[in-house]
Amino acid sequence: MAMEIGQIVEYIEKQKIICALVMEVKNQRLRVLNETNREVNLSTTRLSFKGKDRLNLSLGRDKLVEALKNAGARRKQLAAGIDIKGLWEVLHTEEEWVDLNTMTSFCFSGEPDAEHQSAVIRAFFNDRTYFKFDHDRFLPYGREKVEQMLAEAAEAERKERLIKAGGDWLKRAAGDTELKLRGESAVFIEIMKSYYLFEKDSPELELARAMLARAGLEGGPNLFKLLVKLGVWHKDENIDLLRNGLPLGFSHEVAARAEEIVQASDGAATWEPGRRDLTGLSVMTIDGPSTLDFDDALSLEPEGDGYRLGIHIVDVAHYIQKGDPLDQAAMERASSIYMPDLHIPMLPPVLAENHCSLRAGKYRPAISVMARVDRFAALQDFEITASVIKVQRQLTYAQVDEAVETDEKIRILYDLALGFRQKRLAAGAIQIILPEIGIQLGSNGKVDVTSTDRESPGRLLVAEMMIMANWLMAKFIHGGQIPAIFRSQPPPKNRLLRDTEGTFFQNCMQRKHLSRLVLSLTPEHHTGLGLDAYVTATSPIRKYSDLVTQRQVRAVLGLETAYQVEEIQEIIQALETPLQIVSRLQFQRQRYWLLRHLEGRIGAKEEAQILEKRRDGYQVILPHYMLECRIPFSGSPNLKPGDLARVTIQHANARNDMLSIFLG
Repeated sequence: MAMEIGQIVEYIEKQKIICALVMEVKNQRLRVLNETNREVNLSTTRLSFKGKDRLNLSLGRDKLVEALKNAGARRKQLAAGIDIKGLWEVLHTEEEWVDLNTMTSFCFSGEPDAEHQSAVIRAFFNDRTYFKFDHDRFLPYGREKVEQMLAEAAEAERKERLIKAGGDWLKRAAGDTELKLRGESAVFIEIMKSYYLFEKDSPELELARAMLARAGLEGGPNLFKLLVKLGVWHKDENIDLLRNGLPLGFSHEVAARAEEIVQASDGAATWEPGRRDLTGLSVMTIDGPSTLDFDDALSLEPEGDGYRLGIHIVDVAHYIQKGDPLDQAAMERASSIYMPDLHIPMLPPVLAENHCSLRAGKYRPAISVMARVDRFAALQDFEITASVIKVQRQLTYAQVDEAVETDEKIRILYDLALGFRQKRLAAGAIQIILPEIGIQLGSNGKVDVTSTDRESPGRLLVAEMMIMANWLMAKFIHGGQIPAIFRSQPPPKNRLLRDTEGTFFQNCMQRKHLSRLVLSLTPEHHTGLGLDAYVTATSPIRKYSDLVTQRQVRAVLGLETAYQVEEIQEIIQALETPLQIVSRLQFQRQRYWLLRHLEGRIGAKEEAQILEKRRDGYQVILPHYMLECRIPFSGSPNLKPGDLARVTIQHANARNDMLSIFLG
């Protein structure tokens, strides 16, 4: 249609149809006066409707604008009476384009005029759920498409309501010191929690940002403080634990299965054919004072010129079968998690702390490594057997440390442990000696940090006995010609230590130079331990890989079917991610509480060991906390690796994982 001066047209601006009057035509450009009394230049391609109605420009501007407003109001009213859904119900099966004139005749009786046509376009522009709209023709969507669009529209409306209600609620929550959580607030809180935990990866990202913007609030630390204020989280909330979604408890199915196992065995070990009765041995456990799950024990008996050394591991696989719901749950967790403020067991406590735990006076099935050694800890021979044992003494490391001079059996065990270590060192083992940092949390919120000597008699004794047991079980499995999760370690990148001699600095740097552990299906040399074969099987209550290895030992003993190569490979792959999560959780939570302790020591002096000199400062370690951090140069004296320095705690923030120190 050729454009003429005085013609009423319509165009779209900011998702709204505007009535306008053509004031000037120049090629394909128009100057129009619209119903808001504005003159606009636009291309003819911008027009959404070109009607035949005209106005006389001589009426004057005010009357022209009023006439345009009236025309727009009439057309809007006509559009409101059009039943788009009803039209779609009639036309959608045809799946054909409908032109403007035909659609107008469907909507209005009689001869359609320009205002009727405009009303049709307005109606279909306002509701694009049912028809595809292309200037002056319409195509009904199929039913599936309409249902999808209706669902999307409902979701958009829901989100809009949430943003308004949630934003207003957050604004009140930020200012109200005694706001109570009720009703819909739970939904708002879940949205905020998701956003804080996962940020850009949160499925609630857009909602959360819009709600916060409406409330005039920020995310990050301020959002965390608000959630603490509302009582949703504690000020020391374990955010990493929440981010990984790790369950604290067990499903009903798993818990019921654990109870079923307890009831079935009625608290006593099953005396399987071939299981040896070793209940006459004097068996002891040695653990920390807070240990609840005892999975290893020791015995020692004189034999000829030497000793019969027993290392007994509770037979968890006797209770938990492959593929059992308990087994599946254990594999998903991969390991127990030990943090200063929380312990998450791999197995339900009724098993981990009771039925599968080597408790004093209780009969328990075990896998016993019986080694015949001389008084210098040289191995003469060994056997591994399925057994039943009964622990007589439940000792702590501190009790063993005190008794090593007065209790002959403990003294001999300690001497054998020292002898075995010396043999490993002679074979090239690398013994890194660094303190173990412990954290105690008081009921008053106080954080106490302790440093434990890993080389105390009790700890050294147990560590060496477990290394021996794992070594012998590796040889036993390999001799049975079945696969297992064997562990090896290539030589270090740089060797700084010889035997057990070495400074604190050398031990720290040697740890950095160790090669990564390698998992394989056949034994290879473990340089770090100085052994020709190694597995881990002494913690089947706490580590799923140890439970798997224990099953392979049982398979050699004829107690069950061995895992095949493909199954072991699948298990290694399945455990990789959860073990990484466990390691990261334990490390980060330990660091968090150390920083919380240091928050109360701003301005305090500490000793630091210089580890490395870098381009922009020094990398140091605080020996009392085993925490590494950076000191910028800023006029620092010329220090070198290995030097000791006195530093001052400048700033510590556990929640933001920040630690700043300076020399002096």
